[in-house]
Amino acid sequence: MGYHLIDPAELDQWDDRPVDVRSVSDAADLPYQDAKLGLRVYEADPGEQLPLKYHSHDEQVEAFYVLDGTLHVETPAETFTVETDHVFVVEPGNPQRAHNPEDATESVRVLAIGAPSVDDARPYDPDET
Repeated sequence: MGYHLIDPAELDQWDDRPVDVRSVSDAADLPYQDAKLGLRVYEADPGEQLPLKYHSHDEQVEAFYVLDGTLHVETPAETFTVETDHVFVVEPGNPQRAHNPEDATESVRVLAIGAPSVDDARPYDPDET
């Protein structure tokens, strides 16, 4: 069927990440690889990060829409602060690490969009530049 009504709160934890992540795209039967987009909802407590590592993508564009709280996105140039109802977009080839800092006082809830949905993440080590 071409329509899916999904309540992310009813979804199970998507993978074994330490952060809470629910895959809306998986619930809509969109494949992890080679779908037009990946869509996930993250809830990160203080000290947790959304991706598994500081990384960049060869092909994928990522967008982080902050639903509640404040997200911090570390890049080689600076760390951006993304408030509720704001979106941070990362173009391919640009390293980033989206996280909720240790000294945060609340969790952050984020809708993360990746398009296309491909597993093309490359680790980035800021100490190696």
